Amino acid sequence: MSAPFPREKPPVVSVTELNARARELLEGAFGTLWVAGELSNVKQAASGHWYFALKDASASVDCAMFRGRAQFLEFRPENGQQVEVRGRVTLYEPRGSYQLVVEELRAAGLGALYEAFEKLKAKLEAEGLFDAGRKRALPAFPKAIGIVTSPAAAALRDVLTTLARRAPMIPVFLYPAPVQGEGAGARIAAAIETANARAECEVLVLCRGGGSLEDLWAFNEEVVARSIAASHIPVVSGVGHETDFTIADFASDLRAPTPTAAAAAAAPDRAALLESASAFGRRLARDSRHRMETLWQRLDSASRRLLTPAERLARHRESLASQARRIRHAVANQLALRRAHLEARARALLHLDPTRVLARGYAIVRDAGGAIRHSSAGLIPGARLAIDFSRGGAEAEVTQVREASPDPPK
Repeated sequence: MSAPFPREKPPVVSVTELNARARELLEGAFGTLWVAGELSNVKQAASGHWYFALKDASASVDCAMFRGRAQFLEFRPENGQQVEVRGRVTLYEPRGSYQLVVEELRAAGLGALYEAFEKLKAKLEAEGLFDAGRKRALPAFPKAIGIVTSPAAAALRDVLTTLARRAPMIPVFLYPAPVQGEGAGARIAAAIETANARAECEVLVLCRGGGSLEDLWAFNEEVVARSIAASHIPVVSGVGHETDFTIADFASDLRAPTPTAAAAAAAPDRAALLESASAFGRRLARDSRHRMETLWQRLDSASRRLLTPAERLARHRESLASQARRIRHAVANQLALRRAHLEARARALLHLDPTRVLARGYAIVRDAGGAIRHSSAGLIPGARLAIDFSRGGAEAEVTQVREASPDPPK
C-alpha cells in the first residue's frame, strides 16, 4: 500500500500582517458613514486629538477625532451628549482594536437642519440670488453705518468698538432684532426692511457671535436671504466664526469671517486715512519744495542775464560806437574807391584835353561862323578864320587855298 501524499501546511502570518489585512477589509467594506450614539469616556489629549466612545443601549465603539478636524468643532464634546458622527471604520493595528476615525461631529438631530440648509442654498443659488454680478461694492466713505443685531449681543460691543476705533466720525444706527429663537428670522428681515425704508445709512452690518447650527439658524431662513437680496443698501454679513457659513453669508454683498471683520470692512480706517493724508502732504511739500528750488534756480539764471538800465544803455552805446566805426570804415573805403575811380577818369580825360594837344604845337581853326575847320574844303581867298593856340589866339585872312587831300579809306 502506497504512502499517502503529505498535506500542505497552512501559511503562517504575523500579527502585524493579520491586523493589516483586517484593517483593509474593514475600510473597504464600510467606507465613510454616519453613526448616532451617546458620548462617553471623553478625553482630549495634549496634542489636541479627542478620544471617546460612542455607545447605545447594547454596544459601544471607540472613536478618535484628530486635531485637524477637531478644530472645526462647534461645541465641546462632553459625556452623555447625544451626537451623530461621520467617520471611517478602521482598525488600530498596534492593539488590534476596531474604531471609528471621526471627521465630523454634530449634535443629534442636526441632520435634518443640514439637509434643509443645503436644500434652501441650492434653491436660492438656482434663482441667481447668490450671483457675483448682483453684489455691490461697499462705499469707501459711508456717511452712516447701520447695524442689524440684538442690543444684548456680545457681537454688537465688538462691532461698536471697532467702528469707534476706525471711524469715530461716522454715525451709527442700530436696527434691533433678536438673533436666535422662534421668529428671529422674520424680525431680522423686518429690521433690514426698516433700515431701507428710513434710508439713514449707506451700508448695513448684519452680525451675530458664534454658536451651534441651531443658534445660527435664524440666518439660514429664506425670509432673511430674500430681504438681504432686496435691500437697496449694501449688506455685510458677519455671522459666527470664520468656519461658520450661513445662507445670509451667500446672499450678502460681502461675507466677513467675524463681526469685527464685518465692521472693519464697512468703515474706513481713520488712522490709515490720516497716515495716508500725512504721507500725501509730505510728498506734496517735497514736490512743492523741489518745484520752488527749480524755479529759484531758473530765476537766478535769468537774473544773471537781466541787465540794469545803466548796463543796457552802456551796451547800446558800445553797440552804436561799434556800428559807427563800421560805418566810418565803410565810408572811408567807399571814398577811397571813388577817389581812385575819379583819378582814373581824370587821367583818361587828360589824354583828351585839347589844350594839351595845342601845347604840343597844334592849333584850332574856326570859320567866321565859329565852326571848327578840319580841312580847306570850302574855303575861299579872303575868308576870315579864328586860330586858337595853346596860349592866346589870332585872327587871319585866307590868301590862298590848297586843295584838301581825299579822306583815307576806312
